Amino acid sequence: MKEILTNKWFKFAIVGLIYLLWVIWIGSYLWLIGLAVIFDMYVSKKVHWAFWKKKNAPDGKQTKVVEWVDAIIFAVIAATFIRMFFIEAYTIPTSSMEKSMLIGDYLFVSKTSYGPKLPNTPLSFPFVHHTMPLSKTKKSYVEWIKNPYKRIAGLGKVKNNDVVVFNFPEGDTVAVNVQNQSYYQLVRSYGRDRVWQEKETFGDIISRPVDKRENYIKRCVGIAGDLIELKDGQLFVNGKEQQHFPGMQYDNVVTTDGTGINKRMLEQMNIAEEDRHVYSNTQYLFPLTQENEQKLKAMKNVSSIKRTLVAAENWDQNIFPYSSKYPWNVDNFGPLEIPKKGQTVKLTIDNLPIYQRIIDLYEENELKVKDSIIYINGAVADSYTFKMDYYWMMGDNRHNSADSRYWGFVPEDHIVGKAVFIWLSLDKDQPFYNKIRWSRLFSLVH
Repeated sequence: MKEILTNKWFKFAIVGLIYLLWVIWIGSYLWLIGLAVIFDMYVSKKVHWAFWKKKNAPDGKQTKVVEWVDAIIFAVIAATFIRMFFIEAYTIPTSSMEKSMLIGDYLFVSKTSYGPKLPNTPLSFPFVHHTMPLSKTKKSYVEWIKNPYKRIAGLGKVKNNDVVVFNFPEGDTVAVNVQNQSYYQLVRSYGRDRVWQEKETFGDIISRPVDKRENYIKRCVGIAGDLIELKDGQLFVNGKEQQHFPGMQYDNVVTTDGTGINKRMLEQMNIAEEDRHVYSNTQYLFPLTQENEQKLKAMKNVSSIKRTLVAAENWDQNIFPYSSKYPWNVDNFGPLEIPKKGQTVKLTIDNLPIYQRIIDLYEENELKVKDSIIYINGAVADSYTFKMDYYWMMGDNRHNSADSRYWGFVPEDHIVGKAVFIWLSLDKDQPFYNKIRWSRLFSLVH
């Protein structure tokens, strides 16, 4: 058995087979040339591929430094391969998904659930996303090689209510000094000229390819072809109320008899300190799940709990699609149909704000409007056929989530993967010795 395992032809056959299956999976047969490299590494040995090693080391042993270099190179290649095609670590940075996901949750995202997306910019520094460490502006990637969107076969497709990680759709353009805010929202608030001219405030304006945009995590509440609508905070999908999740929460005004709310009780409810807002000696604002509402109602000093809702007639101009023709807000939105690949819609000046970004940016057409006439790629257009599927993402923390209500549809080429399980959870409000949330370790994401 030992002779078989150490035989050069046996090694070549095993490694070559694994490599061949990978080439078939990604569907790019130019990579078959790699079989010649593998053959040389294990059989013919004409080229010294491991150039950092001594070719004929004394007694076949390398120095400790070379062994470390060898181990590091192998680890980087293996980790990069796993991260690209199978699973990637991700951290929950904000409260938009609470209480389903908590700030400080560290989770693994499955790339195989929907199929790995091949990188648009394959030449990049390992283990960083878009910016080099200790820098705000230096890119961690080069765009000498740019690949079109391609997703290889996966275990399934995005389904309603999946918790999904995706590239931020409005992240194609970024103001360097305020990267945590949407560039397009800054332009709507302050005007394009001010954002571009006030370098000290906003910094340089840079662009990013799809795979290097910020990663967001939300719940996919609507898939391509679905009709979504919000009425007084309740989401309807294809006319049916969305399934309630135990972690879903809304902002509530809590009124007491004048005595304070027990802090330990709030900690047990996992209400972060930054989410505890005091209105007065008798009123507080907390994001609450149904379970936590019941717990607070049971307290003797709590006289009432009332959910905060925006009236349907109050148009929020920061809500997609930012048009007076669609005077929607965070609690009353739609109805709106989510575009589907191959679907054709009639285009008008009135509904163009809904589809403008899809046509112009996501699907890379030249869109112009002149004298109330729509032109696509230089031709008059009164309809458009979508090239991709789109999705509607919302946070479970419904009143504290920058989601599709603010920036619209998520294209299929922005989907990164499915959140699978939490491997670590740290509470930033707790001291060092009590930071770990033991009950959340190795728990599945629902």
